[in-house]
Amino acid sequence: MSVAKRPTGGEVRLETARREQLELVPTNIDELIAADHPARAIWILVKTLDLSKFVAECKSRGENAGRPAIDPAILVTLWIFAASQGVGSARELARLTREHSAYRWIRGQVDVSYHTLSDFRVGHGVALDGLLAEVLAVLMHQDLLTLERTAQDGVKVRASAGSSSFHRQPSLEKCRKKAEEQLDRLKKELESAPQDAARKAARKEVAARDLLARVNRAIAEIPKVAELKKRRNPADARASTTDPEARVMRMADGGFRPAYNVQLTTDTKSRVVAGVRVTNKPADWGLMKSSLDDLKRRTGRTPRQHLVDGGYSAMKDVEELAAHGIAVFAPLQTPRTPGRDRYQPREGQSKAVSAWRRRMGSSRGREIYKLRASTAETVNADLRCFRGLDRFLVRTLPKVTCVVLWSVIAYDLMRFFKLTH
Repeated sequence: MSVAKRPTGGEVRLETARREQLELVPTNIDELIAADHPARAIWILVKTLDLSKFVAECKSRGENAGRPAIDPAILVTLWIFAASQGVGSARELARLTREHSAYRWIRGQVDVSYHTLSDFRVGHGVALDGLLAEVLAVLMHQDLLTLERTAQDGVKVRASAGSSSFHRQPSLEKCRKKAEEQLDRLKKELESAPQDAARKAARKEVAARDLLARVNRAIAEIPKVAELKKRRNPADARASTTDPEARVMRMADGGFRPAYNVQLTTDTKSRVVAGVRVTNKPADWGLMKSSLDDLKRRTGRTPRQHLVDGGYSAMKDVEELAAHGIAVFAPLQTPRTPGRDRYQPREGQSKAVSAWRRRMGSSRGREIYKLRASTAETVNADLRCFRGLDRFLVRTLPKVTCVVLWSVIAYDLMRFFKLTH
């Protein structure tokens, strides 16, 4: 059997890349993603929701100058889909709208800048709150959300501020004086700056104004922080010049860092987040009643049973919720007297507190309470690990609340699709 001989002479011929050649590739935007892609499902559902509150804030009307506003349905779908994928940066989302097929399909050849995405994300707090209420209404209408039993838990999310930005009031007063002096100096420079340097000087002046405003807000927050520290040392109250509304909190790993306290109330049956409240109060104590008030405002309902951990269980709240027909399931503190039964009703306590003790001492009550960890804590973990709620990239309480609402809406829609398929 003969074997073909390999050529040994002559120059090697290779086909190499040709990148200078113009290539025209026809693209059908609707075929960029599959028919069952999640982006399509989110778009279809968003188009059925009432977005009139978003539309009402559009300034492009009639014959007014300027380009047409981007359809809010596009921006809402982009941010919901981004939150469902754990994307929490406007710049990253803008990049994806140019390079990723699903995001390109959502925008449908409409150019979206990161400035537009960033402003839209945090500039519609009232409309976002209404959007979550409408999503919950859809779930309740289809009997997917009953709210018979709810579980509440708080998650501390790192704020966009460094620990070194926190100062006591005397230091803040010095910062304000320096900021005022710098602003006056920049104003004079702007007046005498040549035309080619005026723009740079104007940017510096805007930054100086922003710094002065943040320092003033930090000084205004000092009395609120001192109120939280009234049992210890009010004189040690500090506020951040980066994010004045952030507070130093004890995190899950035991460390102390600037953060916000995100309170989530979840239906134990459907695992849908129905209540959202963001606060800068470091402790969960006393937040049970206010979170249920927020739940009722948004859904018009209150649960029959409410599960919380030991950080919430104030007897005053237990009594107040019992008056509204809500049974609280929360662990009882260990008695100071050795050998005393924590579940035994005590003389002088109200009927609501006595019922709470008996409820938690029963085997049925302990079985029900197990649902808290398997519901609230796992939902918090999902939002933290997969929906971008691990660290805030925005500052101030209203903007932080908007970011949380986007994540919760995305999570609830994912639950909706899972419950209906």
